[in-house]
Amino acid sequence: MKPSVLITGASAGIGAATAAHLARRGFQVFGTSRRPEQAATAAPELQWVAMDVRDEESVRKAVAEVLSRLPRLDALVCNAGFGIFGSVEEVTHESAAAQFDTNFFGVLRTLRAVLPGMRQARSGRVVLVGSLAGRAPIPFQAHYSASKAAVEALALALRNELHACGVKVSLVEPGDIDTGFNQAMEWGSPGSSAYGEAIANTERVIRESLPRAPGPELVAGCIEKALTARRPRVRYAVGAEAWKVALARRLFPDGLSLRLLRDHFGL
Repeated sequence: MKPSVLITGASAGIGAATAAHLARRGFQVFGTSRRPEQAATAAPELQWVAMDVRDEESVRKAVAEVLSRLPRLDALVCNAGFGIFGSVEEVTHESAAAQFDTNFFGVLRTLRAVLPGMRQARSGRVVLVGSLAGRAPIPFQAHYSASKAAVEALALALRNELHACGVKVSLVEPGDIDTGFNQAMEWGSPGSSAYGEAIANTERVIRESLPRAPGPELVAGCIEKALTARRPRVRYAVGAEAWKVALARRLFPDGLSLRLLRDHFGL
């Protein structure tokens, strides 16, 4: 029987690339989308379920639907997320709360729905898609970076909690990846920011760097490794320059790391 995997946010970006890759590699893939009919038109080879990770009942119904088609769910990839841009001072509380509601609490809702079955089966793989921004926070993307830092802490704690249950948890941390993430980002109105040149420089660097980055297929291959390795690693940093960020955060003091970030973004 094909191994089964549920992927949140599977209709675009890293989620879509991962769903297509795993389907080609012999997985039975269940993809979630808030608009599954549209997603099914683009990727009819997948099994689509309606899910809004911001809605507890929607998550519960989607997981129940998937489990009704399977003897058990073998793997979960929590990928759904989005980004907002702006200063800590100027981003509204409502926007910040919405960021965490999707990027962190959406993961938590999905885990709470899926983990009981895996724990009872004493088997399963869980991959949480974080970001290197969780370890090296991006200026004027503090809320996104903070949400991914929260996912990192969740993944590490969860790995220990499930250690004796036979369920393996890994954190995948993409660096710059060329997807539609920028187009979907909530940029706000940077031109009217009190931070002027600094926020304009940061936006320019972000917009210019991602088109030069590798595509989401690189992350998809890494997620496959986390799902199939006999002993999956705790974390996987992904991207052309990802190893530099990971190494710098381990070796450099915080002051130097922050200075390097300021230099990178022209602050």
